[in-house]
Amino acid sequence: MRDRELFIGGRWRPARQGRRALISDPATGDPVGSTAIADADDIADAVAEAKRALPGWAATHPDERARILRRAADLIVERLDSMADLLTREQGKPIPDAVKEIRFGVEVIRYYAEEGRRIGGSIRASARSDARSLVVSAPVGVVGAITPWNYPVDIYAWKIGPALAAGCTMVVKPPPETPLAIALVVQCLAEAGLPAGVLNDLPGSGAEAGAALASHPDVRLVTATASTAAGQSIMRAAAATLKRVSLELGGQCPFVVLEDADVAEAAAAAARRSFSNMGQICIAVNRILVADRVHDAFLEALAVETGRMKLGHGVEPGVLYGPVLNEGVRSRTRRHIEDALAHGGRLIVGGSSPKGAEYDRGCFFNPTIVDGPDDSALVMTEESYGPLVGVRRFRDDAEGLALANALPYGLASYVYGRDLERAWAFAEKVESGAVGVNVNDTSELQAPFGGWKLSGLGRELGVEGLMAFRESKHIRLRLRNGQYG
Repeated sequence: MRDRELFIGGRWRPARQGRRALISDPATGDPVGSTAIADADDIADAVAEAKRALPGWAATHPDERARILRRAADLIVERLDSMADLLTREQGKPIPDAVKEIRFGVEVIRYYAEEGRRIGGSIRASARSDARSLVVSAPVGVVGAITPWNYPVDIYAWKIGPALAAGCTMVVKPPPETPLAIALVVQCLAEAGLPAGVLNDLPGSGAEAGAALASHPDVRLVTATASTAAGQSIMRAAAATLKRVSLELGGQCPFVVLEDADVAEAAAAAARRSFSNMGQICIAVNRILVADRVHDAFLEALAVETGRMKLGHGVEPGVLYGPVLNEGVRSRTRRHIEDALAHGGRLIVGGSSPKGAEYDRGCFFNPTIVDGPDDSALVMTEESYGPLVGVRRFRDDAEGLALANALPYGLASYVYGRDLERAWAFAEKVESGAVGVNVNDTSELQAPFGGWKLSGLGRELGVEGLMAFRESKHIRLRLRNGQYG
């Protein structure tokens, strides 16, 4: 058992009301630990601490901020094995995926440690010969961050790395479902020398703690990775104080297989991107759109790839696919399957929980493919966020593009085809923040990540992810003695 408290003002403390939540292993139902649960008063305490710490942290030299972040990253690597084991037990993903997640989070922190040292300004042209225009930037202020349960350490790093490097202080609401490995990350930052109050970490419910954070007048920016509905609530709560928002929200990601695609390659890529982390990924494939000529061959190859996937407890050697997080995910998956079949779909693989004593106590569900549901089915219109994918034929590229762009979401999309010019031209017309052409992952540390339409606004990663936490300032000054130019 590992129990954690709230981290406020540089120390661990219980929630004011003493509320706690139990964390259970989704593969077994066994207790893993517990967490304190923050309310609005705890959030207010944390914001006050972050506001107090802001002037000192903003004035800290970028090299010193970088040193602290680099040291924290080193400490995380030193504790990688125990952190990955805990992440697997609280979230369900297999150990190799947990290790991969934590390592990428470390790279994000190291990247922003260095990018924070490169923040500069510019001198702009002026209409007057005796005036100079300097464009500089400053930390935006206290940042509120809301992070999800599916990639708790990775997305945590996406928020804190650039914000701390930019000179902001933070109040983070991590997910109450998976807050334990995050606590180890926070401890690494504290031990690396992060001053008290610069980072405050409080698991809590979105309805209470999240709303309090988004509406607090001393929070100048809210960054959240959440569902579209949660993002809309955050925007409403932030509107009264006109604070900035950066929202990475839900998707309904299409995977397009053109008629000249390498069927075996595309099927393997689609299977992994559909069912990695049991589909609990914002850029997971939700619907596969396949050119008519290769539909049958692709569907057969996809079924074979999916049928090879063996579920198990993520801490066991060789296990690559684990349970879903909880019964809510499993119930939603079942509901989407039933709806797909009612809308003309044909069950190809999966559709039920696996049988066997090793699965009885956990939240396991077999990866599922449904072919041919009509375009109004939930699997084709909503984010299932579970181990389910729908397959649909299209006649030509024009219809495939229309289907890919038909929904009000646009986070990530995928296009597979041998003719690179054709696939490139197709990708340029897809309405999403990122498109993978013959690659099934659109995340790149040095490139911006974010959505179009109802999938959000703002960008993370890359230089854009750092500058989101800086506020531009124009300094215009007149030269009293002498004129130039």
